[in-house]
Amino acid sequence: MRNKIKVLIVDDSAVVRQTLADILSSDAGIEVMAKASDPLIAAEHIGREVPDVILLDVEMPRMDGLTFLQKVMSQHPIPVVICSSLAESGSDTALRALEYGAVEIVLKPRLGAKQFLEEARIRICDVVKAAAASQVRRLPSRIREVPPKLTADAVLAKARIGRDAMLKTTEKVIVVGASTGGTEALKDFLTALPLDAPGIVIVQHMPENFTKAFAQRLDSICHLSVKEAETNDTVIRGRALIAPGNRHLLLKRSGSRYYVEIKDGPLVSRHRPSVDVLFRSAARYAGPNAVGVIMTGMGDDGAKGMLEMKEAGAATIAQDEDSCVVFGMPKKAIDLGAVDKVLPLTAIPGAIMREAGS
Repeated sequence: MRNKIKVLIVDDSAVVRQTLADILSSDAGIEVMAKASDPLIAAEHIGREVPDVILLDVEMPRMDGLTFLQKVMSQHPIPVVICSSLAESGSDTALRALEYGAVEIVLKPRLGAKQFLEEARIRICDVVKAAAASQVRRLPSRIREVPPKLTADAVLAKARIGRDAMLKTTEKVIVVGASTGGTEALKDFLTALPLDAPGIVIVQHMPENFTKAFAQRLDSICHLSVKEAETNDTVIRGRALIAPGNRHLLLKRSGSRYYVEIKDGPLVSRHRPSVDVLFRSAARYAGPNAVGVIMTGMGDDGAKGMLEMKEAGAATIAQDEDSCVVFGMPKKAIDLGAVDKVLPLTAIPGAIMREAGS
């Protein structure tokens, strides 16, 4: 039997600590090692036993989560997942947490909302497993019961598309999918692209109220314009659109104009937004005019959608294992035969520009 993933929960709310403990304990592959009401108590627990993953709040008494994160990463690196309510005013702090070494961010469970709690359970357990894998490079334990896993059919029905269905009469459109480790990968990717890069549409697995600040920060450091996508935003050269947290993002086309649509719907491939939904829409509406990129992340979201893109004539690229935080999503796409090129992260911007000029 494989060892369970040991998790230390650090949050000043007793109700939240217990809710998180109940969520994590529902997964047979995860064990709540300890709960702490502040970072100083957490440090005492770590002194006695080192957890595989720390689930950490940001705003706490005696020491804030960001300071504790810096101490952990500088003294004894342990995979840290930030669990925060992520009000708009706190989004910048969460972004800095990623820069300081946090693996992922999840939205704090909203108590009393049954559907939200179930989706939070799926998300939190998956992120904890991804965090454990990112540190020790091992597969997480299987969960005892797997919730129904929906495909992109739940949001966008599949259509038969031939390679010639979409004539190459318009500019290239770049669609990108990423998860664990993707925020930093996207920063490196987008800052390397010139102002005249093709229009880019991105799904990064992240909670609501976080993507707007993420897009604003990228916009401030990139040559490109970067914004959180809104329905009917046009996909144009020099602009990157990022799916809003907790909403699906679809690429659409009207004549020679590409635009995006924001859509509600169930979790697809265990995520909302889902890379599979974006990639399927790109296969349908852009065909060979599209270039698909799948980056670091846990799980298989995007693999089937990328195969549909390849079958529709699109060029497809996967980030290589050495440059990934977690090689799950790219590996699934590669194993499925959906990928034309496997490249290190630093080589992907150049490949994009070459495709745009072809």
